[in-house]
Amino acid sequence: MRLQAFLARAGVASRRQAERLIQEGWVRVNGEVAHLGQKVGPGDMVEVDGKRVELPQERIVLALHKPKGYTTTRFDPHAQKTVFDLLPPIPGLHPVGRLDRDSEGLLLFTNDGALTFRLTHPRHGVRKVYRVWTERGTLPEGVCRKLLQGVALEDGPARALFCRPAPGGAYLTLAEGRKREVRRMLKAVGYPVRRLLRVQVGPIQLGHLPPGRWRRLSEEEVAALLRESGLE
Repeated sequence: MRLQAFLARAGVASRRQAERLIQEGWVRVNGEVAHLGQKVGPGDMVEVDGKRVELPQERIVLALHKPKGYTTTRFDPHAQKTVFDLLPPIPGLHPVGRLDRDSEGLLLFTNDGALTFRLTHPRHGVRKVYRVWTERGTLPEGVCRKLLQGVALEDGPARALFCRPAPGGAYLTLAEGRKREVRRMLKAVGYPVRRLLRVQVGPIQLGHLPPGRWRRLSEEEVAALLRESGLE
């Protein structure tokens, strides 16, 4: 296995971030500074910043109902509260995508870097469903049509796959995960977001999971995620 794929599978970083760590000399294999493209096997010892890294023995996928006010990161000196304050200490556990600090709802975590890559890469188009409330109330049908047609953002056009007005706002479905994309789209059509709740990622629903609580996905749910990501 290539070293950058090993690091991603172990949940250390994405493949691109892993490549940067290798290039900057943070990674050692069997005590020697690693090089990009290097391969590792079962008998090799891999270290990142002096700490040994091992592949997870068991795939774990958790669902968290992220409350408002928590940052989606493990280490942030500026964050008072992070999502990892709410989770068990599982080696290699990392978030599948992000929710900004002011947003709420379903956030998945896993120790499987390959699964994370597939679920977050735009090529695979994993759908995410949001319930939003806006400063101006329920979205008119005409505004929904604009979102379905696409709106111009500073980093390129963005469009919803589904939009349905709901009391105080709407339900939106997107297949991308750009930074604060839903908020920016709604601001672009004149309906700034007051509250944002993600209710579904691929086949996994938030359901009745209370804010701040987590649960482990069932084998059936993990299998559905694997099918969604093309890994099964």
